Amino acid sequence: MAVPTVRPQFLCLVLFLAITAVHSRFLSSSADNPSPDLVSDGVHGGDRNLTSPYYHLLLKSEVPVVTESCEQSYGFMPCTTTALGNFFLIIVYGYLMFLAATYLSNGSELLLEILGPGIVGGLFLPALGALPDAMLIMVSGLSGSVETAQSQVSVGMGLLAGSTVMLLTLIWGTCILVGKCDIRETDSIAIDGQDTKGMHLTASGVSTDIWTCYAARIMAISVIPFVIVQFPQMIHSTAGRQVAVLIGLVVSVSMLISYCLYQVFQPWVQRRRLAFAKHKHVISGILKHLKQRSLGRLLDDDGEPDREVIRKLFGTIDQDKDNYVSAAELKALIIGITFEEINFDRDDAVAKVMSDFDSSLDAKIDENEFVHGITKWLNEAKRAGSGTAPDAGPRTMKFLNDYHMQTKREHTLLGAEQETEQSDEVIEEVENPRWISFKAVLMLMLGSAIAGAFADPLVDAVDNFSAATSIPTFFISFIALPLATNSSEAVSAIIFATRKKFRTASLTFSELYGAVTMNNVLCLSVFLAIVYIRGLVWDFSSEVLVILIVCLVMGAFASFRTTFPLWTASIAFLLYPFSLALVYVLDYVFGWS
Repeated sequence: MAVPTVRPQFLCLVLFLAITAVHSRFLSSSADNPSPDLVSDGVHGGDRNLTSPYYHLLLKSEVPVVTESCEQSYGFMPCTTTALGNFFLIIVYGYLMFLAATYLSNGSELLLEILGPGIVGGLFLPALGALPDAMLIMVSGLSGSVETAQSQVSVGMGLLAGSTVMLLTLIWGTCILVGKCDIRETDSIAIDGQDTKGMHLTASGVSTDIWTCYAARIMAISVIPFVIVQFPQMIHSTAGRQVAVLIGLVVSVSMLISYCLYQVFQPWVQRRRLAFAKHKHVISGILKHLKQRSLGRLLDDDGEPDREVIRKLFGTIDQDKDNYVSAAELKALIIGITFEEINFDRDDAVAKVMSDFDSSLDAKIDENEFVHGITKWLNEAKRAGSGTAPDAGPRTMKFLNDYHMQTKREHTLLGAEQETEQSDEVIEEVENPRWISFKAVLMLMLGSAIAGAFADPLVDAVDNFSAATSIPTFFISFIALPLATNSSEAVSAIIFATRKKFRTASLTFSELYGAVTMNNVLCLSVFLAIVYIRGLVWDFSSEVLVILIVCLVMGAFASFRTTFPLWTASIAFLLYPFSLALVYVLDYVFGWS
């Protein structure tokens, strides 16, 4: 993986710090050496002549000038009271936060390349991705006195709500537009790389795997701490608000730990689910093969498995006529079957079929075990296929075709194509892992340092810009700050979606849902900890309502479907202006805050 060069970013950073130093020295010198008077006695230059007879007249003629002052971050960072100046500072500090997010992202990927998934992918990567947002939220609540923190904490809430809404609306909808493919009519799954339907609202779209649905459900569940904190205001109670904040903090931290553990163990769970889906696919393939060899008469006139026909099939499989089907004969049967679009270990498939049939545990299948096993498989296929299409008759085997299509679709939605692509890739050892690890740690430290250093100035610039323009800080942070802290992640997701593949679409939307989940648990935990420790007032009803609406609507939307036609992008895009309008109406028309 190519590591981005650091030199241009460092030059920008050094140039900015140099301008800052010159600016602060100018302010200092201006304060120590005030400007001379315009009137001079002709001898002492610009100094005041206290003995001049006109001095008292000059004092009376001077017009007092009222100057507005701003407080410099760290005592030397530039500041201004003008709207244009603060807008410039927001751009500069926002770019630095974007730079920090980029370093953290690239360093995380290098670390993942060295250490692999598991602890790194489950614990460090999600936390590092949310670090810039968490830094800004922390700074917004720790600045100055309690009164100052209470006024600036809306910046943190605006960032929290803005990041969630932007990822689930603008970025989500854009990924649908750039990643759309033709949707196959038979199984409603998008065809990789095929985009001939143009902007057709229903025949073009994106498909994801079942694990992406699980990620969306987890995202929807992660809003529970918001409901807990908001509960006293929902019942119009002023008592117990701090207790609600503490309970919400405990629940949020618990959900953060649970989510990280899920991320750690998810690959193991995913492999188990995929192995089970492959076994079901093997079962459906064997049943279809036996159906063809029995001329479609696996069922009797009553629609029940025909045991006599099954016994005859046993005789055809028992090639050495010893009244047993051995593992070698079973493997020969499986090798002779053409399994569509499935890659599996034949020996493992034989072992699992043997475990299903061999009730006597003697490593071979007799006639009764074979009949019992095939009967059980047929009954399972009938139950599974009953929900898709009714059986047209006892002699027809339509339910087997339905069962086969169902297992094939389940196999695809569990990410089988992703596993096949990964198995086809050549796994190369990382050259010079010690140097790669050093660069990864250096990037992580540099990104963390930049985020920690410039979070406070960015919050101050947003606060000053709000004061200069009379625009509420929430709306500034809602719109502007997510562009800085999430732009690297957003651009990466959009570029990944343009590959127009089932695998990349699944990864793209899973990362979006994961980022929102980390906002709802990690960033909210930081926010609630600051509110509780500093004794701030929780008064964000409209903001919480927006987060709940967007997360629940998009979460419910993505939890129960794996294919998203093009028309679904319009719902996501409309939710963004709806969120802004809803906060404005609730706060400034109905006076919620």
